Amino acid sequence: MDKKQHQLRLEDRFLTRRDFLSRCGMGVGALGLVSLMDAAGLLTSTARADSSLLSPLAPKLPPFPGKAKQIIHLFMAGGPSHVDTFDPKPALAKYAGKAIKDIDKTITRPGAAFPSPFKFAPHGKSGIEISEVFPHLAEHVDEMTIIRSMRTPIPSHEIGMLMMNTGEARFVRPSMGSWVTYGLGTENQNLPGFIVLSAQGQPLLGDQNWQSAFLPGAYQGTFVETRKTSPDKIIEYIRSGTTSLQEQRRQLDLLEKLEQEHAKKRAEEGPLESRIQSFETAFRMQMEATDAVDVSKEPAAIRAMYGDTPQGRQLLIARRLIERGVRFVQAWHSGWDHHSQIESGVRNMATGCDQAIAALMTDLKQRGLLDQTLILWGGEFGRTPMSDINQNIDITKGRGRDHNGAGFSVWLAGGGVKGGYVHGATDQFGYAAIENKVEIADLHASILQLLGFDHKKLSYRSAGRDFRLTGVDGNVVKEILA
Repeated sequence: MDKKQHQLRLEDRFLTRRDFLSRCGMGVGALGLVSLMDAAGLLTSTARADSSLLSPLAPKLPPFPGKAKQIIHLFMAGGPSHVDTFDPKPALAKYAGKAIKDIDKTITRPGAAFPSPFKFAPHGKSGIEISEVFPHLAEHVDEMTIIRSMRTPIPSHEIGMLMMNTGEARFVRPSMGSWVTYGLGTENQNLPGFIVLSAQGQPLLGDQNWQSAFLPGAYQGTFVETRKTSPDKIIEYIRSGTTSLQEQRRQLDLLEKLEQEHAKKRAEEGPLESRIQSFETAFRMQMEATDAVDVSKEPAAIRAMYGDTPQGRQLLIARRLIERGVRFVQAWHSGWDHHSQIESGVRNMATGCDQAIAALMTDLKQRGLLDQTLILWGGEFGRTPMSDINQNIDITKGRGRDHNGAGFSVWLAGGGVKGGYVHGATDQFGYAAIENKVEIADLHASILQLLGFDHKKLSYRSAGRDFRLTGVDGNVVKEILA
């Protein structure tokens, strides 16, 4: 070989990932090979770490040991009333019917004090007070950290949901689940790393809540409708009735080669990579997806513990996914927007999920999974301690509460958080956080800390700058960490 032939060409110094895979004779098929070798224990620890260069969802170790390895996010869409669930306010009964702003001059919002129709009682060794609407969940209060001082800037559903899910409402940003799977990958290469469950159809804003934005498409949440009871209906068209797995594998490999040729002529590769990854994920899901959502395979006692309800089946599926190594599961429970009929509304919504959430915690604990699974419960904001006085609200069947972002509650359990602990406080009426205030970015920073990440260092470069889930804000709430 002469000197000219031995010289490295300039274009070889700027290989894209796609070029590298193509020139090395690897394709999407290699991703499946790495996953199968890893599952069979045939990869060394070094090879397993290097496999992340091939598969974006290959499991990765966090920078420092995290107590949480997986997350279940229970999203109560609509804005649950904190003063009727986890933040008791006896002052509302004391000053019932009186204008709150006349009693507390720091509160300028009009409206009279509206006492909760529910009784609160202390539970567990911690003696934390919880509303009567959560009798089953109250049994687990010693495993929960309740944050009563959450805040969000603008209490509208769209903005509140984007803030809670992505940390940003003005620009398109990746969701928390996408950031987590970007940082950690997932333990099961035959299932998506981030799965979204809902028994009520897609929530407001749909996939904007679980978008990957500028992160690779492999990290976007996969939506699964859990309203139906048959596994083949929950995940339809997952199997081909005419083509074998071997033939599908050959088709995907051919498709990969065609996409490579297509990409050579175009600078933007993101959508192509996302498309290829979605095909690959669908192919692998044929092996495990239907089994994962088939709750009929659970013992009768376990199914009875969760309850034969939409939320019961949904959270049992969530546990089965976590058990199979899915990194981030988001389970939606929509309908908490009670501008009127707060008494019947909150009671009905709580009854619909109370038994199932308590069963989930019991089940995870019995299986030794609660310590490594972080559970987050909450909505996009809270409700006002005064009646909603909007003239368009029909209160003939009972009063309700308006949106409130100045103060609300969320709770966490498992995965390295303190049990039986209350963090922060709202004022005597429950209108605004006044003690140990927690912003959305602080919550996100704390969750990443529990997973083993410094939120300031988990970043992704896009459009010439580094982005992170917490933006330029966020402080870890160290008090909630065990």
